[in-house]
Amino acid sequence: MHFARKVVGVGSVGTDAWIVLLLGRDTHDPLFLQVKEAQRSALEPFAAPSAYAAAGRRVVEGQRLMQAASDILLGWLRAERGVDGRRRDYYVRQLWDAKASVPVEELPADALAAYAGVCGWTLARAHARSGDRAAIAAYLGGGDRFDRALAGFAEAYADQNERDHAALAAAVKRGRIAAE
Repeated sequence: MHFARKVVGVGSVGTDAWIVLLLGRDTHDPLFLQVKEAQRSALEPFAAPSAYAAAGRRVVEGQRLMQAASDILLGWLRAERGVDGRRRDYYVRQLWDAKASVPVEELPADALAAYAGVCGWTLARAHARSGDRAAIAAYLGGGDRFDRALAGFAEAYADQNERDHAALAAAVKRGRIAAE
């Protein structure tokens, strides 16, 4: 077994992250795991404390709720003494470092609309797995008030994006920001 620290993304700055290499039959049979620190939920100051004593377990249980098919190696652990001597909670999953993306800037309008629909459907399906559908439907009611509020928010958000982009383009044009 070999392991190394991993530099994490913006949302995880300051947390421990490790990559673990395990070998199977030989060097041509590697298994990479990610061991990432889980901290207390950002929602806890505003809501009840987590039902789980270990933050890693909270993350794992949340992923299992939200994902149609979770990583078979998904799990959690608590290190009573981390490398810094502090107790830390972690979650573990198989590392899939194969990031791919659709070049949205190259899509024709109809394909972009279809792609946005697939993304929205996927996000809605993940969220629907974690909620009580009957309670959500009762809360929303039979009218279109929620639909109109959501559409209004989306339009305001799009307008803000356009203003932000215009400000960025103006800053580039004036030479305040370099762009390629």
